[in-house]
Amino acid sequence: MYESPFLKLKRWQWWLLVAINIFFLIAGQAAAVLLGRFYYDKGGNSKWMATLVQTAGFPVLCIPWFLLHPSREASTSSTSPSIKTLALLYFVLGVLVAGDNMLYSVGLLYLSASTYSLICATQLAFNAVFSYFLNSQKFTALILNSVVILSLSAALIAVNDDSDGPSGVPKGKFLIGFLCTLGASALYSLLLSFMQLSFQKVLKKETFSVVLEMQIYTSVVASCLSTIGLFASGEWKSLQHEMEVFGTGRVSYVLTLVWTAITWQVCAVGVVGLIFVVSSLFSNVISTLSLAVTPLAALVVFHDKMNGVKVIAMLLALGGFASYIYQNYIDDKKAMQTQ
Repeated sequence: MYESPFLKLKRWQWWLLVAINIFFLIAGQAAAVLLGRFYYDKGGNSKWMATLVQTAGFPVLCIPWFLLHPSREASTSSTSPSIKTLALLYFVLGVLVAGDNMLYSVGLLYLSASTYSLICATQLAFNAVFSYFLNSQKFTALILNSVVILSLSAALIAVNDDSDGPSGVPKGKFLIGFLCTLGASALYSLLLSFMQLSFQKVLKKETFSVVLEMQIYTSVVASCLSTIGLFASGEWKSLQHEMEVFGTGRVSYVLTLVWTAITWQVCAVGVVGLIFVVSSLFSNVISTLSLAVTPLAALVVFHDKMNGVKVIAMLLALGGFASYIYQNYIDDKKAMQTQ
């Protein structure tokens, strides 16, 4: 039976580790979404490039990975999975990541940053279902309440006649963006549950380096697939033109892609770290909090419209988040009493 090594930490050490990962996730995700919308707004149009930058920043993780990598003696324990098993695991996860990133790229192309973020909040509802079947997560009344509230939030966005897209995008593309973002949220939740299952059943390592290792190898696979898609689709031919006509200049174009890649990696470390330290459900809760707050940032940066329906949808998303947090508080209190 797998036992988390973080049970050995003192309470304040555990919370410090959780807080660091929460900061990485929220800051990284908010910045990455806004930069992705900025790329499209200023003249970028390559869906495959937008997909590639979500994983292409993985080399920056190699430095901390080498510093945190366990010794050879620790890495060759009898519980370590075989190279073949690891290769298959990271390949499957990498394929899922690449597909998920492509769906998100299409969604962000056709939706405003605020609408996109509010739809993404449904990932918490999807995760509750997948966690129940794959990770033995309890399905309590509070969780059910949160699922219903988040579903209503997404439904409000879907039926909102005044839902806005970026300038120059036909209204008919809204449905495509909505369905792609909704599908991406479901696939992302499935991916988180698979990651948690992998930590428990396959990896079973007691160092944080496993978090970085998973992120690096899955990013390598996803980046290779995105690069193949970029060339196979022919979109690589338009990149030079994109750079020349980019609204804020060639240097800004390059920096936008570079910082988008870096912020997505910062976010991913927080996501995988929270899965390892707590659970996929908690990781998704924090991700949802960021998505509920992102529309406010989009309102300031891009002057997105915030009509009454969007405000209600955002409040519902925050309500669903609060319901999950309270359930987590109850479970944590019970665990402390048991100890």
